[in-house]
Amino acid sequence: MAVTIGIGTMKGAWIARSDDRQQWEIDGPHLKGWEIGTFGRTPGGDYLLTTSSSWYGAAIHRSDNLVDWKQIVDGPGYEEDSGRKLERIWTVAPSNGTLFAGVADAGLFGSDDDGNTWAAVTGLNDHETRDGWSPGAGGLAAHRILIDPKNRARMWVGISAVGVFATEDGGGTWELRNRGVDVTAQNDDYDIGYCVHGLVADPDDADRIWRQDHQGVYRTDDGGRSWERIEAGLPAAFGFPIVRDPASGTLFVAPQESDEYRMPVDGKFSIYRSTDDGSSWRVAGFGLPTHAYNGVLRGAMDIDGLESGGVYLGTTGGEAWWSADAGDTWERLPGAYPRITSVRVLDS
Repeated sequence: MAVTIGIGTMKGAWIARSDDRQQWEIDGPHLKGWEIGTFGRTPGGDYLLTTSSSWYGAAIHRSDNLVDWKQIVDGPGYEEDSGRKLERIWTVAPSNGTLFAGVADAGLFGSDDDGNTWAAVTGLNDHETRDGWSPGAGGLAAHRILIDPKNRARMWVGISAVGVFATEDGGGTWELRNRGVDVTAQNDDYDIGYCVHGLVADPDDADRIWRQDHQGVYRTDDGGRSWERIEAGLPAAFGFPIVRDPASGTLFVAPQESDEYRMPVDGKFSIYRSTDDGSSWRVAGFGLPTHAYNGVLRGAMDIDGLESGGVYLGTTGGEAWWSADAGDTWERLPGAYPRITSVRVLDS
C-alpha cells in the first residue's frame, strides 16, 4: 500500500513516502520559503504545487518527479483592468481533460491543455451577485471544487464568505445553493454571505454532499438545493476541513471551540468521525495529543482511498499525523514543520 503525501506549509513543501503506511521517508523542503497553497495532478499526470507571496503573487509549479519544479508561465490571472488581484490559488481539480483552479480574489479558471494556459470561467467570476461578494477571515476565496464524475457538466464551487454555487451546464450559468444554512454575514441585496469551509461529495451520488461551514456542519441529498444540520455528538459546530473515505463512507471533521478562539475544545485536540453519513459523530480513536491547542486548516486533511482507510492531516503547530485504520489509531509523521496549510494524497 504505497502512498505519497504532499505537505504544504508557510515556508515550503515536503513530500512523504511510504511503501506500507508505517515507515516514512520525508523529502524537502521544496520551494523553500514560499507559502504553499495546495497540491494536485494534471490530466496528463504531472504533479502541481501552488505558491503565493506578498511580493511575487500567486503561481502554479509543475513537476514530473516531485523533485524538479518549474513555474507555469501562463497561469491563472485576471485582466489588469478587472479590479481583481490574484492573491492565492486555493485548489486545483481535474475533470475529463480539463483542469480547474479556484483562486482568491474569488474566481474559477480552466485549462484544456494540461495546465499550460488558463482562461477565466466568466459565468461564475462575473456572476450577477459579484458586487456583493465579501471576504471571510481568510480572504475572498474560491477554495472548493466538486465535479460530478458521472456528468462533468455538473459542478459545485464553495466560496468564502459568499456560499456554494452550482452549474448544470459546464460553467456557463451558476446558481446559489445555500437554503437551510445559517448566514455568516447578511447581505441586503443578495442571498449571499455564507462562509463555506469545506465540501465533500459521495462519488456514487454527487447530489449527496457534506459541508463544514462557518456556522455548522450540514448535509444535502439534492445537490445543495436544501441543507440540514448534522452535528449530533460534536463538541462544537465550528471547524474547517471535512473529508470522506470513499471505501467505507466514514466522514472526518476537526472541531474547534468557536470562530473567536479557533482552538480545540478544552485543549483536547480531537478528530471526530461519523459512520452513518453524519447523523452522529464520535471521537476518532486514540494516539493524538491529549492536550494541544493546534487547529487543522481547510486544506490540511485528506484520504488515500485505500482499503482500511488512510487519513492524513497537518496542524497549525507544524505536526503531521496519519491513521492507517480509518481513525482508530493515530501516529505522528517524522519531523516538525512550519504552520501546515495543505496535506494532499498525490499517489496511492
